[in-house]
Amino acid sequence: MTITQFIVLIKVIDLGSFSKAAEALNMTQPAVSHAISSLEADLGVTLLIRDRRRGLMLSDVGKRILIHVRGILNLLEIIEQEVTAEKGLEAGTLRIGSFPSASARFLPQIIGEFRSEYPNVEIILLEGTYHEVEEWLNTRVIDIGIVLLPNKDMDIIPFTKDKMVAVLPSGHPLRNKPFIRIEELNNEPFIMPRGYEAPIVNLFKQAKTKLRMEFQVLNTVTIIKMIEQGLGLSILGELALPDGDLPEVQIRDLEPAVWRHLGLACPSFKEASPAVNLFVRLALDLFSNNDKTK
Repeated sequence: MTITQFIVLIKVIDLGSFSKAAEALNMTQPAVSHAISSLEADLGVTLLIRDRRRGLMLSDVGKRILIHVRGILNLLEIIEQEVTAEKGLEAGTLRIGSFPSASARFLPQIIGEFRSEYPNVEIILLEGTYHEVEEWLNTRVIDIGIVLLPNKDMDIIPFTKDKMVAVLPSGHPLRNKPFIRIEELNNEPFIMPRGYEAPIVNLFKQAKTKLRMEFQVLNTVTIIKMIEQGLGLSILGELALPDGDLPEVQIRDLEPAVWRHLGLACPSFKEASPAVNLFVRLALDLFSNNDKTK
């Protein structure tokens, strides 16, 4: 087994293609194929399965091995970053995972400041649902992610909090109320923000109120447009709302107030790279005491 074989395996999986991996690594496709077949021969197992409909897939043992391969390459990255830091430089790669609303509100400023201070660190950003970010952390696809608390499966540093609000069609009967109680949403057509189902379901359960879920939608802008058309109402984080006025919907605080707490997560901050620690320090300096989220 060689480091080159590990790098090739990761690239093939991430890009889903031998030819794309070859292009990205500046190798020939036969060389990429040989690296994978040699690694499989060394291990004595099949790592990749070629499926006509679904393309390249990892075997079951391949899925387990991939986590360790990413861990090995991450450790090598940490070694390189430690060496460059000792020389008075900051370099390497930082892989960040986030869900869209956090990406829009926090990451542009953090990444901008980070690049200004550490221009030699390459930043890779992946966006997904809350669950996808957690999966990427568990499988070492990313180095650090923004997640929802609580989460007992990884190291988390509390980051900030986001107030949840009710978003109603402009002509909704509850539009004149300054606050909305969950009980008042009983059997109302509800548009569920996908990836945040569990906390909302728990809110309705605690209030002993029927949740009538009509749609599950990932994109916040789509949810807002559906509410404008009178297709239902929703509960969203303030951070997820688009900037500017939203005259076609009514936004009301919940009573009692409901907050979702966000954290910076890493498989292990003790073993994290210098780039991760620099990112955490900068993020906390910029946003941990953000008045807008209190």
